[in-house]
Amino acid sequence: MRKYKSHIARKLSSLTGMDESDIGSLIETPPSDDLGDLAFPCFSLAKSLKKAPAAIAGELKGRIEPDEFLERIETKGPYINFFIDKKRLIASVIAEIAGAEENYGGSNEGSGKTIVIEYSSPNIAKPFGIGHLRSTVIGAALKRIYSHLGYSVQGINHLGDWGTQFGKLIYAFKQWGDEARLKENPIEHLYEIYVKIHQWEEEDPGIADATREEFKKLENGDEENTALWERFSDLSRVEFEKIYKMLGVEFDSSPGESFYVDKMPAVEKSLMDLSLLVKSKDATVVDLEKYGMPPALIRKSDDTSLYATRDLAAAIYRKNEFDFHKMIYVVGVAQTLYFNQLFKVLELMGNKWVADCHHASFGWIKLGDEMMSTRKGNIVFLDDVIAKTIEKTKAIIEENSPGLPEPEKVAFEVGVGAVIFADLAYRRDTDISFDWAKMLDFRGYSGPYVQYTHARISSVLRKYGKGVPANCDSDLLKLPEEFAMAKILSRYSDIIDKAAREFEPFHISSYLLELCGVFNTYYQKYKSAEDRILSTDPGATDARISLINAAGIVLRSGLRLLGISAPEMM
Repeated sequence: MRKYKSHIARKLSSLTGMDESDIGSLIETPPSDDLGDLAFPCFSLAKSLKKAPAAIAGELKGRIEPDEFLERIETKGPYINFFIDKKRLIASVIAEIAGAEENYGGSNEGSGKTIVIEYSSPNIAKPFGIGHLRSTVIGAALKRIYSHLGYSVQGINHLGDWGTQFGKLIYAFKQWGDEARLKENPIEHLYEIYVKIHQWEEEDPGIADATREEFKKLENGDEENTALWERFSDLSRVEFEKIYKMLGVEFDSSPGESFYVDKMPAVEKSLMDLSLLVKSKDATVVDLEKYGMPPALIRKSDDTSLYATRDLAAAIYRKNEFDFHKMIYVVGVAQTLYFNQLFKVLELMGNKWVADCHHASFGWIKLGDEMMSTRKGNIVFLDDVIAKTIEKTKAIIEENSPGLPEPEKVAFEVGVGAVIFADLAYRRDTDISFDWAKMLDFRGYSGPYVQYTHARISSVLRKYGKGVPANCDSDLLKLPEEFAMAKILSRYSDIIDKAAREFEPFHISSYLLELCGVFNTYYQKYKSAEDRILSTDPGATDARISLINAAGIVLRSGLRLLGISAPEMM
């Protein structure tokens, strides 16, 4: 619909003097087909024209003539409703998708602009739990979405490889470290002793002094502690990479917090020169009381650094390195206050570009009614979740599709896709509960349902037995379901734009489910009727094949943006 919106916006702009892009942003899809295909609400013109919105709609409607794009124009209260020429839309959608294939819906709006996205960012020496999934798949999807729109995207894995928790871990390893267990299962062993030291600290608060001292030694370059820290970091990166490979997630860099340690002194000097640093209970802070926020901690009372100091250094480094158009932090909602503090401090330092920094927060993943916590030792390991999902998927496939070629490969693609889609099928700010039955429902609100629809389209194309027609007579596509499908396909670019604008991959997953619903209704109704897809009329068959092939391309493209495979057989 992108070009139709532009066409309408140009007409309205010439009549009202309103900026074309502002009009385009207000054009919407009506809630029902009888209200048109696109609509413009006239509320925004009421003040400047000093008339009621309904009166404005009536006047403008009388000045807009139907043309090759628009079949007719109507009004409904304050709305101008536009009915698109059906034949033209169907023909143009089929041609555009066939020409662009999986690049359909993309644009060059991001040409010459860089987007930095920080996502995943697990802590070194701790397991990659199900709780880390959201940042990982949301961030990876945003990276693909912005790339689809022509941006240069820097995906950064800001690994938690520095901070007081390493004092705890180093102290714990010196107490209970087991070399044999470390070699056998490093992350599991390090996690166990981390939980153990945390429990010990709760029983004996005095232990905290000893763990802080170990971190201070690390910051000061102690040889033994540095060697342990490097070892824990290397072991963790190897384990994380296994998870990322399964999920198909990639990064452009994974520097970790430690990369910014030598850049902190310059930040602290700037804060000092600007008289922003004050002492508070022996700690060094930036006072944010006048902005309705607690102070931002820069240095602890024992002179060790905090992650806020490193994040300030990281933001400034990234701006200097990439001159980003936007920087997006994909981090949980629990850190909302922290990012408000971080952005305020950057602003107080005189960095006007902080307006281009955004916190794309997300809700919790729950296991039943219980939140997952690393410290309490009840985290659910993500690799276990993926393995179990693949196993369950394989059982479903063996029951429903015996003899399927490459069942292991399909089970992997569908199982991993189910895990990813279960996260991206909801808005970021929604808390989600992990539920295998819903994730693996091949007929419901799930990744396997979308993948199965793609496989169904692939099956029809195989039965057709020829290559997709280079040309077809789209005028033969007269069924209401065919226009409905073409209309949804035409909206794909709008959906991608909206997902990018709102940092919300959910819009793509929701769109794919809608497209699947329309196609499956069409398929069930016409797979064996007189107007069946593979009919005795070669012209009509070619046109329908061209349309459903377009649907298959868009499903494949949308799944790819989400990070999910599109099997041709299931």
